[in-house]
Amino acid sequence: MPILPRLVAFDLDDTLAPSKSALDPIMIDLLVKLLGVTEVCVISGGQFGQFQAQIIDNLPEISPEKLARLHLMPTCGTQYYRSDSQGWSQVYAENLSADQKTRALEAVEQTARDLGFWESDPWGPILEDRGSQITFSALGQAAPIASKIAWDPTGEKKNALRSAVQALLPDLEVRSGGSTSVDITRQGIDKAYGMKRLATLTGVDLDDMLFVGDRLDENGNDYPVKVLGVECIAVEGWPDTAALLEDLVPRYVTV
Repeated sequence: MPILPRLVAFDLDDTLAPSKSALDPIMIDLLVKLLGVTEVCVISGGQFGQFQAQIIDNLPEISPEKLARLHLMPTCGTQYYRSDSQGWSQVYAENLSADQKTRALEAVEQTARDLGFWESDPWGPILEDRGSQITFSALGQAAPIASKIAWDPTGEKKNALRSAVQALLPDLEVRSGGSTSVDITRQGIDKAYGMKRLATLTGVDLDDMLFVGDRLDENGNDYPVKVLGVECIAVEGWPDTAALLEDLVPRYVTV
């Protein structure tokens, strides 16, 4: 990794916390300490409300200076939020058009039904319009973690669905998301796009960034960041990330 990255970026689910779960108090403490010494970004497939429930609502009272170092990029970087005196404000959103949303929703639902992946009794909505992203969650948005893990342990189902939907939507970007999800955005809009926008808006060069994620494999939604050339570290869960930060944060303090 860079000796001391000027910005550390993280995926959210299975990197900072279990899927759709609040950050552990240990991780919150480490994140706050990291905000005390450098810029921090969280870029993940969830919508802003998910970021709020998992991260923002669990932060202790911290200074405006620390909050100003926190960059939140929901829906794989298709949206960007910063904290200011009024709360959290949206800097940009690469929203899909009404036609793109309609075609994406129809394509992913029909393909999932054709492949036998449409759940008859899901835990919450299977399809979600996140403005800049359409998300398919095979078992529903609120499915238990154990059920998600068991649904597609090899990734074959998601990859088959992604490939079939991409063929129907050549003008859009279709990517494997979390353990049971597929995300659809505007073409060329993925986490690499988000990181490049972040570099432009913050003035922090990509070479001075470090990215931490659990889906850096070729079929994962973190992979575009790796291809972009940003220094990346792969983890398998939030305890790995915590161990990394326990080593990294003191290095800033001692220089």
